[in-house]
Amino acid sequence: MKSRSLITVFVFSILLTQFTCGCNTPKGEGFAIYLTRYDIPPSQMEVLSHVEIADKPLISMVDIISYNAQTHEIKLENAAFERIAGLQVPVSGKSFLVCVDQSPIYWGAIWTPISSMSFDGITIWQPLGTLGTNIITLTLGYPSSSLYEGEDPRNNPDVLASLEEAGKLIEKLSIAEIDILPRGFKGYELYSWPKEEKWMFTLITGTNRTKTVKELTTVEDYISETGWVNIHCSSVDDIQTALSKLPAGELVVWCGELHIGETEGVDFKLPPEQIVGDIKTHCEALGLDLVVGVG
Repeated sequence: MKSRSLITVFVFSILLTQFTCGCNTPKGEGFAIYLTRYDIPPSQMEVLSHVEIADKPLISMVDIISYNAQTHEIKLENAAFERIAGLQVPVSGKSFLVCVDQSPIYWGAIWTPISSMSFDGITIWQPLGTLGTNIITLTLGYPSSSLYEGEDPRNNPDVLASLEEAGKLIEKLSIAEIDILPRGFKGYELYSWPKEEKWMFTLITGTNRTKTVKELTTVEDYISETGWVNIHCSSVDDIQTALSKLPAGELVVWCGELHIGETEGVDFKLPPEQIVGDIKTHCEALGLDLVVGVG
């Protein structure tokens, strides 16, 4: 499939608008996600001169509780989430259009996680079961974002403005706004280092790969309610607050050092024994499985 440049998205949107919008376009509908009228497969979307949207939106503004501009996670009402989960989605995907007032902005495909086929466009991964969060995500590519090429259309200003006007848009989540963080497939990793007579901490989703200095020392938190988490803390109290948002029984590996060669002047190591003891006691009280000193 061809790369999606900003020009491609723009031209495609104009063509779609010419054939779907007209004088009957409802004003004020705002952000909505539509299926295609004739269930056009993703493999044919880019070669068509026009695509008609379905009569009714799959997801409308009234279905949305919130839209996270940082993660592009959409928290839905129960009925809307069940609607997505109940769709018949082939392994080759099901096309959708993101619209504002029925004017298509960009397109993508709902993809089933059981598919072995790849896709280089915007996707919504169909939930296979309830996560208790009623969240879907507009994601780059399937099964990996590395497959996606071209500009990212998800930050389209018309889309974000529509969501903001409706009071649905949040720029990003803070740890104070989270009741519970998602359970990590490989648990979480904890890193610590001294800086200007203080101890800094990062709580990050566990993976098989070695983390980079940049992602561990960034001051901007990234909190997905269903996936990647990277929380930066500048005090013991802050890291204890972050740890308190983990689900009971979660594994936390406190890495004593970072094996990547040059660490750019950052001395990743464990803090003094008293601080380590305080955090261990805190984790025990929370029912977390803390493993200390793994390099």
